[in-house]
Amino acid sequence: MITLHHCPQTRSMRTLWLLHELDDVEFQVKMHAFDRSLRDPEYLVLSPAGRVPALEIDGERMFETGAITQYLCERYSPDRMGRSVGSPDRMAWLVWVHFAETISQHTAALTQQHIALREDHMRSPIVMKLEAARIGKCYDALEARLSTPLENRDYLLTSGFSAADISVGQAVYMARHFVKLDDHPSVAAWYERITERDSFAQALPEGAKLYEKEFYAPWPIE
Repeated sequence: MITLHHCPQTRSMRTLWLLHELDDVEFQVKMHAFDRSLRDPEYLVLSPAGRVPALEIDGERMFETGAITQYLCERYSPDRMGRSVGSPDRMAWLVWVHFAETISQHTAALTQQHIALREDHMRSPIVMKLEAARIGKCYDALEARLSTPLENRDYLLTSGFSAADISVGQAVYMARHFVKLDDHPSVAAWYERITERDSFAQALPEGAKLYEKEFYAPWPIE
């Protein structure tokens, strides 16, 4: 049995979405609040930095979503969700699985600015604007990948849907709270396509959410 330690609307949603795509893999989810309880000593044994996801499997524990994604795909779905060594798309699969974290780090900075910092004087409109612009640059990279001069890709890989779409798709799910997809039509179409999957719906939060608003615009710089 696999145990996923999960907080709604965080990076652990990436792992939950993937687990719902894997065939005949039993798992359970242990929910955590997105608060200081992640610093409790018993949780730090699972994730030394006090973050989600943490994954318990075969008496071992894993953390870091890119590593978890690679391990789960190589073990349970090397040629459907993953791409085996020797596959023409192996290199691209690795690049886009890990590119998700580039998007997520900018989203995490904006989540801190808009949500985690409770007092307005702690927040920086300059940081908000810079990090939103960096997410926009990530969208540019995705737009270029999904709409090339030679072909329009339905998914990030030429060979079809994979965990790369899940990893980046979840990162975009979070980033859309701060930067809209209006100027990136190919990304918007791809995002709509992948989020129609049942596995995405199964990974969505129930009840309390980290983001109380659908969109958080940068504050004006005075």
